[in-house]
Order: sequence, then C-alpha cells, then structure tokens
Amino acid sequence: MKIVVLDGYTLNPGDISWSPLEALGSLTVYDRTDEEQIVERVDGAEVIFTNKTPLNAAVLKRLTGLKYIGVLATGYDVVDIAEAKRQGIVVTNIPEYGTYSTAQMTIALLLELCHRAGSHSDSVRRGDWASYPHFCYWNSTLVELYGKTMGIIGSGRIGRRVASIARALGMRTIGTSRSAEPGTERDGIEIVSHDQLLQTSDVISLHCPLTAETEGMMNREAFQQMKRSAFLINTARGKLVVEQDLADALNEGSIAGAAVDVLASEPPDPANPLLTADRCIVTPHIAWATTEARSRLMTMAADNLAAFLQGESKNRVN
Repeated sequence: MKIVVLDGYTLNPGDISWSPLEALGSLTVYDRTDEEQIVERVDGAEVIFTNKTPLNAAVLKRLTGLKYIGVLATGYDVVDIAEAKRQGIVVTNIPEYGTYSTAQMTIALLLELCHRAGSHSDSVRRGDWASYPHFCYWNSTLVELYGKTMGIIGSGRIGRRVASIARALGMRTIGTSRSAEPGTERDGIEIVSHDQLLQTSDVISLHCPLTAETEGMMNREAFQQMKRSAFLINTARGKLVVEQDLADALNEGSIAGAAVDVLASEPPDPANPLLTADRCIVTPHIAWATTEARSRLMTMAADNLAAFLQGESKNRVN
C-alpha cells in the first residue's frame, strides 16, 4: 500500500520518527506540496496525509484510487468533506493530542504578560542592571494572578485544562457554554453570560472553535466591555479576533495587554497591525508543537490508519 504525506515538515522536521506510519505501508514524505503538485505526487496512493495542504473538490476528483485521507491536525477544514464522502474516501483527524501542550503555552503566555521575563532578561543582558543604583528594578508593571478572574471562552478539553491550572494559581475561573445555563458550574468553571465574562474577567483566554458565530467575536465592542487592566490570550484560531480592533485597543490603552499564538493569516503579512501593537506578544503558532505532542500525534495518526485497514472506524469525521 502506497502512503503519501504531503506536508510532513511541520509535524516532523527530523526530530521524531516516521516509523509508526512506515510500518503500515510504503511511505513517501514530502516536506511541503503546492496545489499543482498534489495529483502527480499522490498518483497511485491509496492513503494520503495532510496538515495544511488543501484538498478541495477539484483536486479530490482527480485522485483516482484514493481511499483514505488522514488530517494531521484536529481541524479538518483543509479537506472538502462533502466531496470526499461522495467519493467514498474516509477522512480522519487527530483530536486531543495537544491538550496539555496548548494549555501549558496558554499559561506561559499569561505569565509572560504578568512578569515580562523575556524583556527583563534582555534588559539585563544589555547592561541595565549592572549600571542600576539599586539592587533590583522592573521596566513594566508586574501582575500577581492570585484572586483574579480567568474567563474561559470554550470549555472543551483545553479550556478545562487551562482553568484547572488557573485555579492552582489561586484564580477564580468563569466561562461561557452552549450547553449549560449561566449560574451553573461545569468542571469547576462558573458558567456566566458572554457579556458578564467580558466585563468581569481579568484574563480572557480563547479556546473555542472557529465558526460562523465565533469569527470576529473579539472585536471593538468586546474590547470596550473589558477592564482596562485585562489581558487577552488566543491560542485557538486567529480569526476569532478582529486584529485591527485588538491593535487599536492595545495602542489606545483600552486593555492592558494581549498574547496571541495564532493569526488570521499565517505566516503573517508584515503589515499585520499586531506585529507593532503596544503590549502585544506574538508567537508563531507553537502551542501544539512540543516534541511530546507531535510524537503523540504521529502515533494517533498511525492508529487511525491501522483501524481503517482493519475495517474499523476511529476518529472518522465523514
């Protein structure tokens, strides 16, 4: 059986093994694949894996003999699911693999907003401490989280994990939910209305999926409801945030800071307003990318395919 990975570099730039997939067939891995290269590279393959290489209806119609598409991520919008179903092609994804790593990154970004450890280290290395007349100094406001309120938008696995860490730091955790009423509690998270969350949270962390309802939910109106001392963290999807509105809120001092690991377009346009906004930390979509999480993803991808080969369904999305 011929297996082709269209864009394997992001998952595995060389520090983990492809052996779980190699054990299941003849494996060919491409670091990246442009749209015009897909048909030629997939020729004769029964199984393909993709992370971000789009497989639209026009492309799928040309991939004769294809039986299985494994998406090497949780989100599977890179595949035209309806067309795959029409052709009888099974599509699977990889849920859960990055829960711990993404929650850890969320808290890392929060602590950086609170302590600015990176900029303080840079300042010391420039010689600022050596030339300072007192035994210590700080170049930004330092924030203690104990007693403050963490607002979780999206109370799935990652959101609940973030909330549990926040509570360990002494924070109150509140959240919104589509399935629970305000005034109730879910896994230690107090359920509140969206407006109440915006108005009372000291930190708002986004962990919801990108849908027609959630796209652009963090906009000028939302930032105007937030406390001027509040932080926003986004490790979910870039398009949940209207980036120009967030940049304006930061530059105007409407909120105290933001940290984002995702942007609406990746890699970003150099003119993206968040790259020059005040008090804004931007990291290159790395919350998911610990060695442990990527190894877990690899194993789960192989398990999905092995189940398919045995006539079973595992993490099938169509």
